[in-house]
Amino acid sequence: MTLSVLADQHQELFDGFGMFGVVKETGVDDEGLVDFYEKYYPFPLYCDKSYSFYQALGDRKVSIGILMNPVSLITMACGAYQRITTKGIGGNVGKGEGLVQGGIIIFDSNGKPKYAYEEDTGHDLPVKDILAAISAVRRESESDGQE
Repeated sequence: MTLSVLADQHQELFDGFGMFGVVKETGVDDEGLVDFYEKYYPFPLYCDKSYSFYQALGDRKVSIGILMNPVSLITMACGAYQRITTKGIGGNVGKGEGLVQGGIIIFDSNGKPKYAYEEDTGHDLPVKDILAAISAVRRESESDGQE
């Protein structure tokens, strides 16, 4: 499930939370970024040229071990292709270097990071964990009288 679908299916839970995407580069596949924004993620996108968000998520990259092992690489690529196809995602998915891993950071109403989920390349989003984290941040904000 994509984050935008999750937000659409749980609007009451996401109400009051701002969502935005972070990309690490522009000028490589700007057409693909526009396509991504228009079709799959209609939230603001920001370019993190300083890699601050990626560093906050551990500055991780796809393991060199996976890249050096042909069986692991093919398995990961086939799995990714199957997920992309199942979700109906098209476009130039393979452009860019594709090794930097991202994730999701959930902030409270004061902008303090409360939860982080590191991208696990080849796996879907941890939907239940994300919903639980948003619920916890909402409860904490309500108990602090911030909402």
